[in-house]
Amino acid sequence: MDSVTQAALGACIGGAVAGRALGRTALVTGAVLGTLPDLDVVIDYGTAIANFTQHRGFSHSLFILVPFAVGLALVLHRWKPQLSLGRWLAFTLLVLVTHPLLDTLTTYGTQLFWPIGPPLATNSIFIIDPLYTLPLLVAVMVGLVRPSAPRPQQAALALSSLYLLWALSAQTMVDRHVEQRLALEGLEDAPRMVQPMPFTTLLWRVTVLAGDERLEIVTGPLETDRPLTIERFPRDTALIRQLADLPEGQRLLWFTGGFVDVTLHEGRLQATDIRLGVPGAHPFTFDLARQNADGSLTPSASQQLPRPAMREDALRAFWSRLSGEAEVLCLATFRALPGGEHCS
Repeated sequence: MDSVTQAALGACIGGAVAGRALGRTALVTGAVLGTLPDLDVVIDYGTAIANFTQHRGFSHSLFILVPFAVGLALVLHRWKPQLSLGRWLAFTLLVLVTHPLLDTLTTYGTQLFWPIGPPLATNSIFIIDPLYTLPLLVAVMVGLVRPSAPRPQQAALALSSLYLLWALSAQTMVDRHVEQRLALEGLEDAPRMVQPMPFTTLLWRVTVLAGDERLEIVTGPLETDRPLTIERFPRDTALIRQLADLPEGQRLLWFTGGFVDVTLHEGRLQATDIRLGVPGAHPFTFDLARQNADGSLTPSASQQLPRPAMREDALRAFWSRLSGEAEVLCLATFRALPGGEHCS
């Protein structure tokens, strides 16, 4: 999740656990610890793909955070002994461990068990979701005014947790609805990813890898009685195999679970993480290699290409679909259409 959300979550946990004893100190300390794992972004690992795939790595690993939380609790107990060691341990463990657990619910990928195992991502909540964050922020502001009353923070944590349960339920409803449609095409077992559209859990994007094409579906958990609109995008499996022959390409495929689009542009091999963003506005595209005259590739240190800007008309189309003014959202063109029409 974004840094504001992680700080607010850490502050609420701090207030709920130690607010009565430490007052505002509990909120501030919780906010600082809540953002601590994301400081790995300042590390330069040498290439764009290395930086991309190492983020949420060691600093989000339970193998690192749990012993760190124990040592930190001992230090903090010496600083503020009025809070028992057991309370300090609960404080540090809850604040530090909930950070990567919450990140795991997003799409980016969190290496919860670094250095072993793949990154984990349930794709259940967008990286910025105001409905999740707002109760936490309100509780933090209340806590700054009334620092010794932990109930607002406890209530906010309960509300935000219920919202996560709703997100997981909504994802399940969308997945089941889409699976029925995919079964008609024999694609019920094809790799698919179900994730919320930006800032909401009422509209979801489903991406399906189906051989030489990729299917994209936009639907919602409250729309299971509507027919699905399926958009189809070409998928160059030959270029994906070439990507897999490159060391950095292997790393990118591992990190994304294979949800990449690979193209040749002016003789350069470029790979896009199609999990994040939407078609035409994916934020992570990397240049990895030069294609030679014989079709072979000469790898180079990966570089990230500039992020495309989201068009104003695209934002209007998204809002029209989210608000119910339109029933179809075409991702290829980002047009909103009334019910009964199809994306061209």
